[in-house]
Amino acid sequence: MERFKTLKDHVYDFIAEEIREGKLLPGQRISENDICNELEISRTPVREALIQLAAEGIIENTSRKGFTIKTITVKEITELYTVIGALDATAAKLACNNLTKQDYADMSFYIESIDLAIKSENFEMYHKQQIAFHQIYIQKCGNKTLIDFIETAKNKLISKIYTDTAEGNAVEVLLAINEEHREILKFLKAKDEEGVFKYIAERHWVPIYTNADIIL
Repeated sequence: MERFKTLKDHVYDFIAEEIREGKLLPGQRISENDICNELEISRTPVREALIQLAAEGIIENTSRKGFTIKTITVKEITELYTVIGALDATAAKLACNNLTKQDYADMSFYIESIDLAIKSENFEMYHKQQIAFHQIYIQKCGNKTLIDFIETAKNKLISKIYTDTAEGNAVEVLLAINEEHREILKFLKAKDEEGVFKYIAERHWVPIYTNADIIL
């Protein structure tokens, strides 16, 4: 069950979506006044959301520029993948015996939806559907502290850009990643705790696509 969202949480989500959609770019200054006017709210929840984003390393706060969108390096992405892979794999392992037939059906639905989103090059929908896929087992892991750590770590990879690269075009790369989702589901259905842990940590969250700016 999701926790109640405060006004600060809604502002946080709004800013995150602006970053994700490329409306706020790395190095760009965030205007508190613009957000207040856009959402028709006071400055306090906006300031609280910005402070949280800065604490999570998504934005930066400097005396000269105020709050700006942080530029993330390939090295930082690689390091985050290692951490997220271990956390995500642990959640899957813990969830193995908690998942239901409905959970499996929902995950299968998201996998098929992801394929459709990729083939139509609707990358924003791809992003939302793959989050939904992972959230099913993450929410069933039974460890709230772990869930919070995963959310914080993944938020650092909030900017989603999909471009053609040497590894192949974005559609081909994302379809290959979605095949990995199918493998994860197989491990979960088999209740293979060690198998799903190893696959997610050592295969699914290996940053072989960082040059493509593709985040799983």
